[in-house]
Amino acid sequence: FFNIILSEMCNLSNYFDFFTFYWVDEQTITDVLTKRTYNQRREIAFAYERRAKKDMISALKGALSGSLETVILGLMKSTAQYDASEIKASIKGLGTDEESLIEIVCSRSNAELMEIKRVYKELFKKDLEKDVCGDTSGDFAKLLLALAKRAEPSSVIDYQKIDEDARALFEAGVKRKGTDVKCWISIMSERSVPHLQKVFERYKSYSPYDMQESIRKEVKGDLEMSFLTLVQCFENRQLYFANRLQDAMKSKGAKEKVLTRIMVSRCEVDLKKIRQEFKAHHGKSLYQTIAEHTKGDYQRALLNLCGGDD
Repeated sequence: FFNIILSEMCNLSNYFDFFTFYWVDEQTITDVLTKRTYNQRREIAFAYERRAKKDMISALKGALSGSLETVILGLMKSTAQYDASEIKASIKGLGTDEESLIEIVCSRSNAELMEIKRVYKELFKKDLEKDVCGDTSGDFAKLLLALAKRAEPSSVIDYQKIDEDARALFEAGVKRKGTDVKCWISIMSERSVPHLQKVFERYKSYSPYDMQESIRKEVKGDLEMSFLTLVQCFENRQLYFANRLQDAMKSKGAKEKVLTRIMVSRCEVDLKKIRQEFKAHHGKSLYQTIAEHTKGDYQRALLNLCGGDD
């Protein structure tokens, strides 16, 4: 069996050499595919199929393995396709990967979620909302469903409602015994980001704790993680991802699943801003941190996606 990588890709590039028998040039595959946009990778895949008479995705699956394969195959999907596939994987089979599910559903904008839902239906012939609700329960399921169903809210800030919402959040949580989770879900799923940013500021005038501290006191488990992700993303989405990356690389080695998912899903969205937040809050560049905690072709792929040492 031998694998082929095109030398010209129908004039798209001159960067490829043919694979030799029983040998795969992972470095060339990595450098070519991680230094292109999704649209360019699509064009390369089409050209490969025309010339090699075989599907490039299948060829990549046969040629690669492990963490590098996961990155490269992820890059062959659009951002929405990748997110939809990650959600499907998180609820497939026995048990649910709540951490992955929360990160995607609670960190994406309304526009991103709408596209993910459309692509999910296209790929899996099922409604995302039904699949998520079928695999989760209780208030956690209600929150995820509310987020998945939300429409794009107005960006207009209603200053009268800011005070009402801030007081309602306080009275539904810290002020009373028990938590009116329904109220929290309603406000956090039905208001615009600029509006909620003002609400969380006003909230401090009612509560002795900020919104994140209140969440930690009032709810636990998956619901706590979900509300915290929402608030952190409402306040600064890129900082949220920077902190997630830092947490994934705190100790020796790295939580490759989290690291891969963020690098692949954000590389064409806001990774440059994430890099800036990472450097500002953690005192070291994202590039240097990845270099310290990964190795081999996987490291090379992530560093290429990172794009530079700040």
